[in-house]
Amino acid sequence: MTNFSAPSAERCLSILELLVDEPEGMPMSLIAQRLSLPVSATHRLLAVLVQKRYVRQDAISERYRPTMLLAALGLRLVENTSLTETCQPILEDLAQKVEELVRLAVREDEDLIWVAKAQGAKNSIRYDPISGHRATLHATAMGKAWLSTLDEDQAVSLVEQLGYGGALVGPNAIRSSAELREQLRLTRERGFAIVEEEAEIGISAIACIVRDNTAPKRPVVGAISIGGPSFRLSRERLVGFRDPLLEAARHLSDIWPARRHKSRQVA
Repeated sequence: MTNFSAPSAERCLSILELLVDEPEGMPMSLIAQRLSLPVSATHRLLAVLVQKRYVRQDAISERYRPTMLLAALGLRLVENTSLTETCQPILEDLAQKVEELVRLAVREDEDLIWVAKAQGAKNSIRYDPISGHRATLHATAMGKAWLSTLDEDQAVSLVEQLGYGGALVGPNAIRSSAELREQLRLTRERGFAIVEEEAEIGISAIACIVRDNTAPKRPVVGAISIGGPSFRLSRERLVGFRDPLLEAARHLSDIWPARRHKSRQVA
């Protein structure tokens, strides 16, 4: 489509982001309503996504659903950066040590995207969310860990732009910039971040950043966390995870997939 504009591309991406969280699919009218789009424009955009095989329409219900082509693209990206092959054993090892869920997020500009996990919980009650979502920066341990590495005014400005609300915001979430500044100060002092029912009711976590030690300035490339049900993870137990968590983060920083990816490019 030669007349496909930047706003159209942005709207297509908004449709995909909406649909991946709706496994039962959505009718066109509801998609248009949720995204505040005209029905006619929604129909044209969906036609493009169907043509490109990113979305399909159920013949009976007429609901639109995303296809596995999206997942395939994500898997190709992960494989090309050697992310799973390189990092998964470290996540598995940490999960076995702490017997809780371990997650890895990768930094994409001003976002943290959950991309990998390892489940170590042996209890029947497990915390096991789907990867691939953005971390709510001010309400997750990973988000607070990363924000604490930024200039404080920059971190506060970023959260203010995004807002203190969001889908993943729990009852104890930070609600003001003054509170955010205090939490970032504490996180910098500790070297790790903690949340207790800040992103989700009944869930607590501890996290720290991952750097790329292969790069001269050791930039922050992601974050690693340990999380689980709050009734199992008291503040004392969370803090007790500090040493194995920091050790795993150091290991990830030393063998970050960027090294292997750059080596292939040079070759």
